[in-house]
Parts: sequence; C-alpha cells; structure tokens
Amino acid sequence: MPDMEYTRLGSTGLEISRLCLGCMNFGSGLPWMIGDEATSHEILDAAMDAGINFLDTANVYSRGESEEIVGDAIADRDRSELVVGTKVYNPMGAGPNQSGLSRKHIVDQCHASLDRLGLDYIDLYQIHRYDDDTLLSETLAALDYLVDEGLVRYVGASTMPAWKFTKALYQADAENHERFVSMQPEYNAVDRHEEANVLPACEAENVGVIPWSPLAGGFLAGKYDRDSEPESGRAATDDYTKARFTEENWQVLDAIRDVADEVGATPAQVSLAWLLHKPVVDAPIIGPRTMAHLEDNLGALDVSLTDDQVERIEAPITPRWPAPNKDT
Repeated sequence: MPDMEYTRLGSTGLEISRLCLGCMNFGSGLPWMIGDEATSHEILDAAMDAGINFLDTANVYSRGESEEIVGDAIADRDRSELVVGTKVYNPMGAGPNQSGLSRKHIVDQCHASLDRLGLDYIDLYQIHRYDDDTLLSETLAALDYLVDEGLVRYVGASTMPAWKFTKALYQADAENHERFVSMQPEYNAVDRHEEANVLPACEAENVGVIPWSPLAGGFLAGKYDRDSEPESGRAATDDYTKARFTEENWQVLDAIRDVADEVGATPAQVSLAWLLHKPVVDAPIIGPRTMAHLEDNLGALDVSLTDDQVERIEAPITPRWPAPNKDT
C-alpha cells in the first residue's frame, strides 16, 4: 500500500491527506448506497489506517445516517489527527425552516451534526449550495458565530457559479467575516466545465479545491463498455452515471485505458492521478463502496503521468462555460 501524502488545505495551515474519504455512500435509502453498516466501518477503518485523515460527509446524506456511522467509526480515534467535514443547506425535514442557509437552520443543523458525529467541533463546515433566498450577510454572520463559539474551525463551500463564490469571498473580506477556505466542485476528466468557471477563482484566491465525483459516478473506473447496456453498477439504476455515455466521454475513457496499460495501473487510478496532477487540486473525494475500491483508489498515489499522457486524456474535450443560470 502506498504511503499517504499530505498537503495544506488552500491558504490554511491545516494538513489534509491527498485523498479525502467521501462518506455519501455510508447509509441506506438509495440502490447505490452501501446499506451494511459493518462494511462502512471496515472501509472507514482501513482508510484511516492507510493515512487518510480527511473525512467528508453531510447532514443530508441518508438524513444523518452517514454522520452517525462516521461518528461511531472515529469515536476511538485520535481526534487531533482527524479533519472532519460536513455540510448544511439541503432539506432535513418538511417544515419551512428545515433547509437553506438562514441563521436558524445553520445553527440548528450544526448542533444536530455535532450530536450525530459525537464531536465537540467540526473542522470544516461547508455550505452545500448557495441560498438565493437568504441574505449572504446573514449566512456569513451565522458561520462567524459558529467559529466564535468554537463549534467550527474552518468554513467552506460547494457547487456554485464562480460569480456567486467570488461575491461571497469579497463580502467576507469587506465585512470581516470568516472566509471560505475551500470549494467542492464536480471535477473529473469528463466533467471539466469548472475549468471555465470556479477553478480559476479558487486558484487566484488560494482556496482549497476538493473535487467530488472524481470518477464520474464510476464511469472513469472503466467498468462500463461502449456497446453494452449496463446491468450492474450505478449506471444501471442512476441516470447520473449513464449520462456520461457520450462519444467524447468514451474517447476520454479510451485514452485513460491506454495510459493505464502503459503505466501498469487501473483506469480509476489513472483518473485520480490526473486530478492529483492538477496544481489547483488539494484532495479528490473518493467514494469507495467496497474494500477493493478503496485499495484501488489508494494505488493512485503511486501513479505518475507525463505531460503527454495528460494531454492525451484531455484532448477529446474542450472545457465550456456552464449553461446560463445553471448551478454547476
């Protein structure tokens, strides 16, 4: 097993593993979730034993079940060595104040997440989306309060147009609020739209980048074939992955498979290595559903790509600006 590598998250002094363990699969309710808590614990324990110190979850993942599983798994671990991130925004109930980024919802959900995680503080508390219905100043002030109370160490953001993110950074600076230190964009070798959206802003502002879906929902693991209807895996039940079945994406995967053969790696490892090759990326968020997936993902740390190999992977796709008004 390769030695874990570490880096600082954006401009902070916080040391995180180069791979972040995404915990969205831990829990139940959807066909692609693990369901079995024992397997979730096995993956969590193995990841931490391999040196992954950065865990990412959200209150909405299985309506708190993911946070509870993570909390149980880390209860006997050295808290000072773990970086635990969770998120707030999405609905946690049917009531009118059960979603969004109001002061009430943020503070209430922070306490609920702390209870489920069994923690005194959250290392990285992230807004899951931008809330157009709440004044940004209210959201930023609520996050300030959590930091001042010692309940949160750093604040981050996820999935939004660059103009909204830069507005939040500017307002935080102008009004002396806590600044977002990280961004979670969707970013992988077939979803490169963020190269024309939020990534340049992150690079310019020294904001940490922790991409979600680094394997495009499993597409870049090479488990599907061009001419076959998927009978198993996420694409068999979820349109998110099946939407990747376009000709230019297959061409990217062809290039990844060729490179994998050249370097003696798997397509998943090459896909993760491609992200790790990007200076703007701090830590891709991996989401293994089995121990075999985890071991395969960890192997990406040993894969080095040449500039020529990176260019061949990128050649089929030209990054485009996102569609107008689309929250990327």
